[in-house]
Amino acid sequence: MYDQHIIYPGSVKNTADGWQLGARLPYYRGQILSAVEDIVLTVDGVKVPRENVRFTVRGKTRTLDEVETTYDERWEFGEVAEVSVLQPGGLSAGAHTVTAAVQLRISYLPWSPVTTCTIDTTITA
Repeated sequence: MYDQHIIYPGSVKNTADGWQLGARLPYYRGQILSAVEDIVLTVDGVKVPRENVRFTVRGKTRTLDEVETTYDERWEFGEVAEVSVLQPGGLSAGAHTVTAAVQLRISYLPWSPVTTCTIDTTITA
């Protein structure tokens, strides 16, 4: 339902230590961070190593392993979190296809759904 809205428009950009994008929760209500099972990023068909991904919400940055055990913070519906990747040099200039897949643990579902969003973006030099 909210898959096409995961990657915040115009948010993919290089940073001092890699690159980042803005991500919105693909669920109609907020979630405690420990219910975020995984966030998988793929660029041009290449999966980003999980250990290189960082998740920031309301100014607090965590690894994905730390997100799994964060029971006192939430990711609210409509809130744009920053998902960053540690990658020296960031993304090369030019066109890229970026996919974000968010896996959530929903209390009333017997499985953990994975919601994906793919965009085409251009990084300027």
